[in-house]
Amino acid sequence: MITRALCRSFLKGALLVAATLSLTLILVAPGHAETQEQRNERMAWWRDARFGMFIHWGVYALPARHEWVRNRERITNEDYQKYFEHFNPDLYNPRDWARMAKEAGMKYVVLTAKHHEGFCLFDSQFTDYKSTNTPCHKDLVKEYVEAFRAEGLKVGFYYSLIDWHHPDYVIDRIHPLRPVDKKDFTAENFAKLNEGRDMAKYRQYMKNQVRELLSNYGKISIIWFDYSFPGEFGKGRDDWDSAGLLKLARELQPHILVDNRLDLPGEGDFATPEQLSAAELQKKSSGNQTGWETYRDWETCQTFSGSWGYFRDEKTWKSNAQLLTLLITSVSGGGNLLLNVGPTGRGEFDYRAKDRLHGLAEWMHYNSRSIYGCTEAPAEFAAPADTLFTCNPKTKCLYLHLLTYPADGKLMLAGVADKVAYTQFLHDASEILVEQGTDAGAKDLTLKFPADKPPVEIPVVEIFLK
Repeated sequence: MITRALCRSFLKGALLVAATLSLTLILVAPGHAETQEQRNERMAWWRDARFGMFIHWGVYALPARHEWVRNRERITNEDYQKYFEHFNPDLYNPRDWARMAKEAGMKYVVLTAKHHEGFCLFDSQFTDYKSTNTPCHKDLVKEYVEAFRAEGLKVGFYYSLIDWHHPDYVIDRIHPLRPVDKKDFTAENFAKLNEGRDMAKYRQYMKNQVRELLSNYGKISIIWFDYSFPGEFGKGRDDWDSAGLLKLARELQPHILVDNRLDLPGEGDFATPEQLSAAELQKKSSGNQTGWETYRDWETCQTFSGSWGYFRDEKTWKSNAQLLTLLITSVSGGGNLLLNVGPTGRGEFDYRAKDRLHGLAEWMHYNSRSIYGCTEAPAEFAAPADTLFTCNPKTKCLYLHLLTYPADGKLMLAGVADKVAYTQFLHDASEILVEQGTDAGAKDLTLKFPADKPPVEIPVVEIFLK
C-alpha cells in the first residue's frame, strides 16, 4: 500500500516540477512560444486518443502499384496524365470511411491532401492538377472533412513538400526525371535538368496551398509535412523555407499539431518513426530518419501492408494480431499509432483493409480502456515475457496484454502484491484469481487463468491499484 507520507512527498515534487515547467517557454515556431502548461493543454487530446487513421489517396490508386510508382518507373508528366484523366472515384463515400475509422477505435485522421505526385484532392486556386478537374469534379477534401467531423473525429491534413508534377520543383535524387544511372549524379547534369525551374516560385506555391488548407476547411487539428532529405542532390529546410511554413501554420491555426519532418531540429510537436516493428518500437532504437527517441511525444505511422497507396497485388498484409501488437506496443511506450489505409481508384477501402478494420473494431469494443488515456507503466511494474503493460494514471489502472496466453494458466508479477487491489479480464469483467507468494517471494503475485484462452485476439487483464 502507498503510504500517506509517500503520497505527500510525491505530490510536493510533482507540484514543484509543474511550477518549474510552466515558467519555461518553448519555441514552437519562429516568433511563437508557449509554456509547458500551454503545450500540455494543446497536446492533451492527442495524448489521450493514442490511435488514428492515415489515408494515402491520389491518382496513383489507378496504376495500383505503390504510391511511389512515378519514382520507381520514372514516369514523365505526359505518361502519368492518363491516370489524372481517368480518376473517377464514383463510389467515394467518406461517411463510410469515417464510420469504419470510428468503429475501429480511431480518434483522429490525416488525409493526403497532396502527395509526392503533386495531385491535389482539394480545389486549390493555384493549380489545375486537382480533383475538381478530373471526371469526378469534386473537392474530395471538403467532403472528407465534413464526414469525419460528423463522426466526432479530429481531422488533419498531410501535405507533401515533394512535388514531382510542378514545373518549378527542382529535380533531385528521388525525382522521376533524375539521371538513370547514379554515376551520372553530377552537379552539371542536375543543372542541365533544372534549367528554367525556380525553387523560389515553388516555395511560394507551397505556402499558398498551405494557407488554403488551413483557411478554407475550419479547424484543422494536425498538419503532416512530408518529407525532408537533405544532403547531396537532396532537399532540406532551406529548400522548403521550413521555418516560414511552420510559422504560417501556427499563425493560421495556433492550436494545430505539426510533425517533425521539416528538417528543423527540435521543432515539431511529435516524432514520426515509420514502419518500425513492434520489437524496434519497444527498444526505442535509434538510427532512423526522425531521431524519434529524443522526443517526449511520438507517433508511429504504419501500413496494413507494404504500401501506403493502394497496391492491388501486394501480399504482405499484417494479421490482426500484428496490428494490435503495434497499437499496444506504441501505447506501452507512451506513443500513438497512425494506421494507414490506401483507398482504391473507385474510392472504397480495399476488402483486406475492411477485414482488418473489422478485427480492430471487435477488439477495441471490449478493450479500448487499455488504450485511451494510457501510457507506459510505472517502472516498478515489470511486464512478464510475451506481455505488455499500459497504464491509465487518472483511473489508477494497469492493463496487462497477453500476447501469448500462459500455457500453464499462471503468470507471476514480481514485487507488486501490496500494490494490487483487484484483477479481472477486461473484455467481460470476470475476476482473475490471484495467489500471493510466501517467504522470500511474499510481494510476488501470481495470476491464475482459466485453461482455455478467452475468445479475444489478445486478452487484457485490468489491474486496479490500491
